[in-house]
Amino acid sequence: MAETDRAGPSEERTEVELEEKPYHDRTSAFCEIRKRELGLSQPTDFSRRVGGSEALVKRMTEYGKLHGHKGCVNTVCFNSKGDILVSGSDDKDIIFWDWAVKTKTLSYNSGHSENVFQARIMPFSDDCTVISSAADGQVRVGKIKEDCEVSTKQIGSHRGRVRKIAIEPGSSHVFYSCGEDGLVQHFDLRSPSPTKLFICSSISGNRRLPLNGIVIDPRNPNFFSIGGVDEYARLYDLRMHHQTDPLIDQPVELFCPNHLIKSNGIHVTGLSYSNTSELLVSYNDELIYLFTKDMGMEPDLQSVPQDDSEKNEKIKKPQVYVGHRNAQTVKGPSFFGLRDEYVVSGSDCGHVYIWRKKGGELICMMHGDKYIVNCIEPHPYFPFLATSGFDKSIKLWTPTAIRSTPLPRNAEKVMEANKAGREARAQSTPDIIMHVLRLQRRQAFAYIERRPAAHGSDGEDEGREGILVEFSNDEDGEDEDPRGCSIT
Repeated sequence: MAETDRAGPSEERTEVELEEKPYHDRTSAFCEIRKRELGLSQPTDFSRRVGGSEALVKRMTEYGKLHGHKGCVNTVCFNSKGDILVSGSDDKDIIFWDWAVKTKTLSYNSGHSENVFQARIMPFSDDCTVISSAADGQVRVGKIKEDCEVSTKQIGSHRGRVRKIAIEPGSSHVFYSCGEDGLVQHFDLRSPSPTKLFICSSISGNRRLPLNGIVIDPRNPNFFSIGGVDEYARLYDLRMHHQTDPLIDQPVELFCPNHLIKSNGIHVTGLSYSNTSELLVSYNDELIYLFTKDMGMEPDLQSVPQDDSEKNEKIKKPQVYVGHRNAQTVKGPSFFGLRDEYVVSGSDCGHVYIWRKKGGELICMMHGDKYIVNCIEPHPYFPFLATSGFDKSIKLWTPTAIRSTPLPRNAEKVMEANKAGREARAQSTPDIIMHVLRLQRRQAFAYIERRPAAHGSDGEDEGREGILVEFSNDEDGEDEDPRGCSIT
């Protein structure tokens, strides 16, 4: 063989080098693209690995904004295919977006009389069924007809605000709701009315616990977790509530970081499940924690161990994610990446934070709002994000930056300011904290009775009474500073 016909040293080592490189390098987007071109990887492997590539995540940049709402955008959610984004707002409207071309395709009045907190498209419904919840305590369903006319109706209610609803994985009919009245309900769109599962109670068992979030385990829809105005995330088995008194609170396990057990004033604002049943929990004016199945505590609410107990010291500690601040609104964390390689959250400082799930290192910090980022919605298949907050617009993020984007120059100062805010809050006296919590509970039970008529109310007065601060539905809200809101 002629010398020129022989394979060069670099060509002979190509496959060997790919195998010998560290895992981080081998799963980079550029290496995966090369392997695909050489026929060394399957299409499914390519999309899964590239979707979680840190090289792409570090190139996240703003793709565009969606303008159409007249108030704060409280919820954004992709449909199951990922080609439609649905949003809800303080303006009570629900909007469908063709987000890729940044256009509005449908807008309709939700029928709610107060701020919309969540709107989701039911899977396997041809994107024609939308469920929503709001500050008016209603759970509603919207049906989109062929002529794009939309009919809405109320299908359930709570006493107090309903912040979250959770769709059963793989179902086009079944979902759950939880509210500030502590009630958890099961809905089936084929049934005329919901089923009341139970009322969540405090650790002492002497009061209802206002709830902020509910999520369903994607690996086993019989299991779901809820969180509210105390420090415990509660895991439940749906099968237990078909066999007993439907209003008995029977959690299977509790999850809480050791140092927060029996704490005053700390509470859960949001939860999220990974595809491997890890539970992500975000706390008001504290941090975000990742729990695995072996970190649960005994379900007996009367025997939760004290912070300094010997048993508590043996409990495996959760991974923690540090840097953001979650004080002024109710924020939920999310997983990001097709294999949930990352954790994302909004912050009171107006930034989007992305941490590496394993180890908790902050790898990306993007400015996403003038004041506060509340909602983070990952795309179901690709490394894209939709975010919203106090601004009236929705931000779209894609990994299209020319080069990796480092953390902002002022990142350390911003995070130090967030930390200082948390520490200042932690130094508040227990009497003040308990007073604020009493106001929160009073609001949850009296909300319906004292809410003014729907026609002249913007929900501003109610939102300023509790510890979970809400902002006004003013037309000029995008130019206002929500930090001027105070707890009264």
